[in-house]
Amino acid sequence: MASGSSLPEEDLTCSVCFDIFKDPVVLKCSHSFCKTCLQRCWEQTGSRECPVCRRKSSEESPPCNRALKNLCEAFSKHRIQKPATGLESLCGLHGERLKLFCLNEEVPICIVCQTSEEHENHKLGPIQEAALKYKEELQTALKPLQEKLEAFKKKKQKCNNSAVLLKSQAVDTERQIRVEFEKLHKAQCKVADPEKLSGGRINVAEHLGNLKYRVWEKMMEIIQY
Repeated sequence: MASGSSLPEEDLTCSVCFDIFKDPVVLKCSHSFCKTCLQRCWEQTGSRECPVCRRKSSEESPPCNRALKNLCEAFSKHRIQKPATGLESLCGLHGERLKLFCLNEEVPICIVCQTSEEHENHKLGPIQEAALKYKEELQTALKPLQEKLEAFKKKKQKCNNSAVLLKSQAVDTERQIRVEFEKLHKAQCKVADPEKLSGGRINVAEHLGNLKYRVWEKMMEIIQY
C-alpha cells in the first residue's frame, strides 16, 4: 500500500498508458482512464467505446473522476517526496520509468517509446507481467541443471569417502607389514650360530629360501585381494 492513498499503485494506473491517472474520467461502465488516453483511443478506433469492456458510450465528454484524481495526486506527491532508492530503471532516451515491455523486441520501454514509430503496432504489456513470465521460464530451465548439480555433488561426496577409506586402508596395511617384518627380523636374529650346531654347516640357500617364502606368505595373509 502506498502512503498517502488508500489504494495500491495498480489501482491508480491507467490501463491505456500504464501510468498513474492524469485527469481521470469515468465511463458509465465504471472504468476510468486518463482523459487524453481515452480521447486518443476514440480517435484511433473511430468509435466511442470503453477500451476495456468495449461498451458503447453515449457521452462525448465523460465526467471527471474527482475521487480518483485526488488519490492519484496524493500518491504522486508522496512519490516525489519519497527519497529515491536508485532501484527504478529509467528509459535512456526519454528519462521516463520503464513500465512497459515490448513483446516483439523483448525490451522494456517507457510510455513515450510506446507512441514512437519504432514500436508502432507492437504488442505491449506491463513490465511486471513480462518479468514474472521470464522468471518462471528461467526457473523451469534451471530445474534440470540443479538436479544434475545435486547428482554431481552426491557422486563427488561418494568418491571423497572412498578416497578416505582407501587411504586409511593403505596406512593400516603398511603398518601391519612393518610389524610383521619386525617380527621376522627378530626371529632371524634368534637363529643359533651355525658353528655351535651339531651336524656341521647350515644350508644357507635352503634357509634363505624358506625365509623368503615365509615373508611372502605373511604378506599374502596381510594384503587382502
